[in-house]
Amino acid sequence: MRPRLAVAGLLALGLSGCALPGWVPFVGKKPEDPKAKPAPAAATPRPAPLRAPGPAPGGTPSEAAGRGPDEHVSDRVVAVVNNDAITLSELQEAVAVYRYENRDRTAPTDELVHQFLTRMIDNRLQLQEAEREKVIVDDIEVEEELADRMKRLKVPTREEFDKLLREQGITMDAVKKRIRDSLRVQRLINRKVRLRVSVTEPEIIAYLDANRQKLETGLAYHARNLLLVPEGGDSDAAWEAARITADLLYTQLVHGADFVELARKHSRDASAKDGGDLGSLKRGELAQDVESRILALEPGETSKPYRSALGWHIFKLESKESLEGEGLERAKAQIRDILLRQKYELRLDAWLKEIKQRAVIEVRLDQP
Repeated sequence: MRPRLAVAGLLALGLSGCALPGWVPFVGKKPEDPKAKPAPAAATPRPAPLRAPGPAPGGTPSEAAGRGPDEHVSDRVVAVVNNDAITLSELQEAVAVYRYENRDRTAPTDELVHQFLTRMIDNRLQLQEAEREKVIVDDIEVEEELADRMKRLKVPTREEFDKLLREQGITMDAVKKRIRDSLRVQRLINRKVRLRVSVTEPEIIAYLDANRQKLETGLAYHARNLLLVPEGGDSDAAWEAARITADLLYTQLVHGADFVELARKHSRDASAKDGGDLGSLKRGELAQDVESRILALEPGETSKPYRSALGWHIFKLESKESLEGEGLERAKAQIRDILLRQKYELRLDAWLKEIKQRAVIEVRLDQP
């Protein structure tokens, strides 16, 4: 039995439109979310429901696309983009692939159809721009991308690949055209968007300063706790006796006593048997007043006795992550990716709006 991944991948490769690339620059690819609302096409009315939804996607893609006796209905034009037609059959196929891959047994909604049609309109605009900009993709590049996709789909030979395509009713020429179109769009977006986006060091520092507390939230630290509770009731005398004992133990620690041994002997905290070990903690796990005193210490340092509602505490900080050294460099690299992504998405959105504004787009999906 062939892997479902290969079949689904072939469907997406051979049937679905060459949608707006979902990859994020500089940080690799991310999956596209068909449910995310794309930017609406200029002057695009809300479409009527998709005609002939067909049976649940348990059969072939053609069945899932709703192909039936009224073949002439499936071929009608649902949108025109600068004199380039998008047919209902193309839209049905794009929706069918999504339903097939996601085992979606419900009828396609108006919203889903609108999203896919808007995406296909965006697509045609980008391909037309690539044509206008004379973006060329060589045959060797198409073959290399095809080989890479075969590898990802775990299809070992071209013969096996051809067989799988035929079984799904897809031609090799159609697959190569999809790949060529996809590469042309990627190259165009690189030229118009990605290569025009950059982040400066002052921008990174400004983001770091404004979001330091948020960035530090995930940093870990390792601490120990020695807790002395008032013995014999909640009287002032009991609290004073606990304080005196805490001061004596702190003095011993300052002069080199072993925190672990003292905690095992004197602490009334649940961690006493482990030498007061609180383990690895994320910032924000403990009460803010307690955590602030622990994090104010340097690794290996012991705090002066501190009174809480439970008793008198002595804390020892074993280690902590911080936005210094390697931690700072990692944080700055993450910030760079965040800012690049934000700038990329803003510039891409602006570019798409620009090409839409000078385009002539007519949506006919709601017409009989």
